[in-house]
Amino acid sequence: MDEHIENSMPRIGDKAPDFKATTTYGDLIFSEYNKDSWVILFSHPADFTPVCTTEMSGFATRHKEFKDMNCKLIGLSIDSIHAHVAWVNNVKKLSGVLFDFPIIADLDMSVAKKYGMIMPGEATTAAVRAVFIIDPRGIIRLIMYYPLNVGRNMDEIIRALKALQTADKHKVALPLNWQPGDKVIVPPPTSVEAMQEREKSGYEMMDFYLAKKNL
Repeated sequence: MDEHIENSMPRIGDKAPDFKATTTYGDLIFSEYNKDSWVILFSHPADFTPVCTTEMSGFATRHKEFKDMNCKLIGLSIDSIHAHVAWVNNVKKLSGVLFDFPIIADLDMSVAKKYGMIMPGEATTAAVRAVFIIDPRGIIRLIMYYPLNVGRNMDEIIRALKALQTADKHKVALPLNWQPGDKVIVPPPTSVEAMQEREKSGYEMMDFYLAKKNL
């Protein structure tokens, strides 16, 4: 690792590092932006690059879905605010898609370093494609990392957010390939009595420790 890159790596369950930043929608303090809502914080390597343009357009065209799930978006790259605004304007003119969420100008890499977005083996001057899903308490709940040359899957990001919200609301877990409407996994019993009660339940059971139900 490059000794000049002080790169922390937040983990699932950690409090999301707070910061103040200049964005395409003005200055903001992250903890205030995060208050009472979910947030997806995501980084891209650079403005005016092809893969990043497809990804940012993907977030923008599905922004209403995130809003409907009480989730705000905020992007980041190691570019100036002037580059961000020019890129937003360029994409709007060429495709009609407006990046209608804040994009952090992180020229000094201060936010990228807080979130472990700089990986020297990949690049020392560009952030990898990181995704952080942060809940309304400011806790990091899910992290995804992609390399510079592979775009993210928007369907999976939305599915993961819905899964986290479903798990929280109903105190359940979600099985492989879960989609909204599928059966969910109920917590395993923690006593012999609970195990015996489960055997009388109407759950779909592979065994006492793996049982599913409809919500």
